[in-house]
Amino acid sequence: MERDLDNANPTILSVSQLPSRRRKGLATRRGPDSKCDSIVYPKQHWPYGSGSSSDEDGDCEEEPVDEQDIYDLISTISDPEHPHTLGQLSVVRLPDIHISPSPTELPTPDSLLTVLVELTPTINHCSLATVIGLAVRCRLEQTLPPNYRVDVRMKDGTHAQDDQVTKQLGDKERVAAALENDTLQRMVDKMLETCA
Repeated sequence: MERDLDNANPTILSVSQLPSRRRKGLATRRGPDSKCDSIVYPKQHWPYGSGSSSDEDGDCEEEPVDEQDIYDLISTISDPEHPHTLGQLSVVRLPDIHISPSPTELPTPDSLLTVLVELTPTINHCSLATVIGLAVRCRLEQTLPPNYRVDVRMKDGTHAQDDQVTKQLGDKERVAAALENDTLQRMVDKMLETCA
């Protein structure tokens, strides 16, 4: 039995309307001009390792990861109900991503940073809000270095139970237990298949 969609007609943005540093029409590529390569491709140098990275000329210092980079990592996660990404459905929005303290103000490369992502479900009673938050949390925890702490929550007033969903997503034991559930793990894995 296939269940009905909670929100059969959400507002959908085209990929060209999404804020991104990625070049339109090109596949994700590796290279010195892509500062997220070190996140997506773990074998490559992470910018906080030695403080600098060399390009072909040998004199380019990599910029720290910022909110746009985080958005580019999570906006391509597919929605569990719709054939669109979280970015296209505006569940993930650039203004709702915050990094503190600012990576440009860090005294040392190993200083702790917190990435806060506030999600806006397509409807205020979305039954899969926790699963969406879990996928975002997994994506960031898998790609960011260990000095980043991830905080995923529902934006205040956007979900009928935003405080409960936020509490679940912030509880490490609940998150670990959820990921031990094979059905939930398969759903999260499926959502992450669309990530570049």
